Amino acid sequence: MSNAKQLLGILGEQTAKSSLELEGYRVLTCNWRCRLGEIDIIAAQDDRLVFIEVRSRKGRNFGTAEESVDLRKQQKIRLAAQYYMQQHKLDQTLIRFDVIALLFDYNNQLISYKHVEAAF
Repeated sequence: MSNAKQLLGILGEQTAKSSLELEGYRVLTCNWRCRLGEIDIIAAQDDRLVFIEVRSRKGRNFGTAEESVDLRKQQKIRLAAQYYMQQHKLDQTLIRFDVIALLFDYNNQLISYKHVEAAF
């Protein structure tokens, strides 16, 4: 992965985290990894645990950021979330899977922010 792409990903995740906190979410962890995959943000909202995939794009040449969370990626996130819940003994907790899609211009200025709750 190129350095520019990594920096865009970091910018997107930082922007998403800040926005979530302003919306009243309690961010529990970012970039949680296990042998099954990674979850960008795990947050709590009321009595629900929310697993959030963050996608950032520059320009609109390759479709929207939210469209890039395909079925294969959804399955990986679900498996990682299941592992997280088992590891933390949260089997009775309500959960939701969200996607946050960010579009930046070529100067790294945010153009759009879209939070899709219960995306999958």
